Amino acid sequence: MKIVIVGSGYVGLVTGACFSEVGIDVCCVDIDRTKIDNLNKGIIPIYEPGLEDMITRNMKKGRLSFTTDIASALVDAEVLFISVGTPPDEDGSADLKYVLAVARDCGKYINDYLLVVTKSTVPVGTSQKVKKALQEELDKRNVSIAFDVASNPEFLKEGAAIDDFLKPDRIVVGLESERAEDLMKSLYKPFTLNGHPVIFMDIISAEMTKYAANSMLATKISFINDIANLCEIVGADINKVRKGIGSDSRIGNKFIYPGIGYGGSCFPKDVKALIQTGSEHNYDLRVLKAVEAVNDDQKLVLFHKIMNYFNGEVQGKTIALWGLSFKPQTDDMREAPSLYIVKKLLEAGAIVKAYDPIAINEAKHHFGDSISYCDDQYETLIDADCLAILTEWPEFKFPNFKIVQKLLNTAVIFDGRNIYDKKEMKDSGFEYFCIGVDTRIDSMQLNS
Repeated sequence: MKIVIVGSGYVGLVTGACFSEVGIDVCCVDIDRTKIDNLNKGIIPIYEPGLEDMITRNMKKGRLSFTTDIASALVDAEVLFISVGTPPDEDGSADLKYVLAVARDCGKYINDYLLVVTKSTVPVGTSQKVKKALQEELDKRNVSIAFDVASNPEFLKEGAAIDDFLKPDRIVVGLESERAEDLMKSLYKPFTLNGHPVIFMDIISAEMTKYAANSMLATKISFINDIANLCEIVGADINKVRKGIGSDSRIGNKFIYPGIGYGGSCFPKDVKALIQTGSEHNYDLRVLKAVEAVNDDQKLVLFHKIMNYFNGEVQGKTIALWGLSFKPQTDDMREAPSLYIVKKLLEAGAIVKAYDPIAINEAKHHFGDSISYCDDQYETLIDADCLAILTEWPEFKFPNFKIVQKLLNTAVIFDGRNIYDKKEMKDSGFEYFCIGVDTRIDSMQLNS
């Protein structure tokens, strides 16, 4: 079987590499000539553990190729995945111009049956727009060629995307014909043989499933952060509360870790898009609006803690930051809390020094020369007035605290990810502030 994947970003590359890994002939298409040239040279545009080796291996075996020519890629292809970006418009809705452009290209160039599958995260009803755009191009050619559309949303976690694709919790497929179902069953057979379930449904339900899943996870994060803020005020310990509620099987212990808010390419965008979908249908998604508002506030909680400690004056103070990406094992900084915290620190007159194991190059696109970039975590501490942890990279969890204490001007740590134990930190001579435990923060600042 030959498949085409249009869009060689995060989702497209992971999808293409993993399908080729199980023996499928994959051609990845992108309009960015530089990106395609680099991929053909083995230069990968994103960081994802295991992805570079998998792409290189399958290119050598002839199962994975890259091109800018969609017409040639479509020759003998049975399935095409649309994996292009759907950036948010100003109103929060998903911009479908790239998705529909792919659909039109399919209508221009197909000469035999094709199953067109949306892998991009798209609003409910997109499949009908894809079908219409493709059919309009066929009508312009005055040809009658059968095709189907389907929805196959991705549920990949950045930093663990390869395992997520090869060993999925579930595979959701929305379709509307037996022919399309047979093709998708054949395509995913290597995965179902290992017991991973494929859930078939109508297309609209599949499109909604993606948004609902991400919005549910975002809701859990905002809920636990809201409770963490209350814990600080009343004197409770969110780490104990989290264990207490997480042991309930109806709640579970995933996505209830307090911190400084969610970021990345999915949760913020998808929550906004689902809120907008509700608005377009005259339905007010009140819970999700609250989820979004809590998350916006949470991204600045650590900044307020720092300001509170220094009595509202950080002019000329040097702040050391560990971690810039929105989560570990990725260089993705889209909607990362670091973007908001650094901006506020600089506006307040602070000097910022930062280290991230992977995201330094990406950070330079956002911050330029407004902050200092360090080669290792300890370099950031030299002459720094405090340390703030923004990303829970594994190498930050067990540092040499004697060196940390020696290098800092003041032995104070602001832990935005709760990776240390408060008692151990205080016993080691640190002033330690985390999320949902320290009660010295002014409750009014949480909502400012």
